[in-house]
Amino acid sequence: MGPAFINDWRNGKITLDNIAKELGVSKSTVSRALSGKGRIGEATRQKIQAYAREQGIWQEKKQKEDPVRTENIAVVIPMDAYSTNVPFFQECLLGISEMATMLRYNVLITIGTPNDISNVQRLVEKKQVDGIVLLRDLEHDRLLQYLTEIHFPAGLSGTCDYEEIIQVDIDNKAASNSLVSLLIGQGYRRFAMLFGEMSFRVNQNRCQGCYDALDKYGLSRAHQLCYSDFDNTELLNSIISDMFAGKVECIICGDDVICTKVMSALQAEGYRIPRDISIASLYNSANLNCFSPAVTAISVSARQVGNVVGRQLINSLRGEAYNAKTNLGYEILLRKSTGKMYPV
Repeated sequence: MGPAFINDWRNGKITLDNIAKELGVSKSTVSRALSGKGRIGEATRQKIQAYAREQGIWQEKKQKEDPVRTENIAVVIPMDAYSTNVPFFQECLLGISEMATMLRYNVLITIGTPNDISNVQRLVEKKQVDGIVLLRDLEHDRLLQYLTEIHFPAGLSGTCDYEEIIQVDIDNKAASNSLVSLLIGQGYRRFAMLFGEMSFRVNQNRCQGCYDALDKYGLSRAHQLCYSDFDNTELLNSIISDMFAGKVECIICGDDVICTKVMSALQAEGYRIPRDISIASLYNSANLNCFSPAVTAISVSARQVGNVVGRQLINSLRGEAYNAKTNLGYEILLRKSTGKMYPV
């Protein structure tokens, strides 16, 4: 039986004193019986509660029920995940699914766009899932804001400013800094950097890491070329012409998708890598395996990211210990695409 409460024990006629006198007990005994607090004989408690219930001034408080668990989590995949063939999202989803299966949870998949969060709202409001995992971290993300405001359990393969969101990521700023620093150590001095959508935090961090490396070694930012929000392949040949006109020695691609496009364009035009120009990617994937020479890149296990964010979210749903923020390791793969520089 749950604790009791008084709706309105002073209705103008009946008070605790009235009840005490009527039943031949003390006022404090009546108070303990109706509040559920303090020690009192069960027979006395039931007698007082029965009388108060008959008078319409007390009712038993319903015991709080545990929330119903669906044992489902939803994974929000960006709209462009398959149209642009981004292996990271597929590998991360696989990692989440593996962990969820092991922990006896189901995975529902929904599509997310920056300006439409209705799919997730529907899942939450209809109580079809216990938690949400987002696979991309956006600046001023409406979905993260919504989930935080309603205190709904959520995880992110990335980094955000919301403390309630479970976050699993690598230090993209440090990784980019390390790769560019190594290239500078090899003798490269003039770079061209190509980044995708700059509202993505991952691109912001990678870009900042590159600039930090340039600053550390005293290389002027003004002497480098930087292209942001790159998504127009039709402009690529013009960009490549600018690179050679600017005597760029090494191209830094913000991710594997951009690197695939640049490598394909360079080879189609007959450029020799790394003799004519070198190239590196700030993220490695199977997309780059088809190229020769092999591409220098930062290697991260997207599958491990999925494993970890899935486990941490499900642990939190079960009331078990979990890590609110996790930084995973990375590896720099130095390959022939940034081989020893040839004299100009």
